[in-house]
Amino acid sequence: MTMEAVIRARLTEALSPSRLEVVNESHKHAGHAGDDGTGESHWHVVIAADVFAGQSRVARHRMVHAALGDIMQQIHALSMDLSDGA
Repeated sequence: MTMEAVIRARLTEALSPSRLEVVNESHKHAGHAGDDGTGESHWHVVIAADVFAGQSRVARHRMVHAALGDIMQQIHALSMDLSDGA
């Protein structure tokens, strides 16, 4: 299973998003610090989910990190656009 598939599956299971985009941005960072050569080190996610309603930006980020769990150790960079699904 690719890293994208794992990210998508974990976020879907934990957050039940109404919108989920998982974008591999590793090619933008080739040769830079954090590039491990796998082509799967830098990610951007766009998530709209009802579970974010009433949560602060920090709380939403923590929810995403918790959903990804142990694979966060394999991700050098993760940028996020998170909304409450409304």
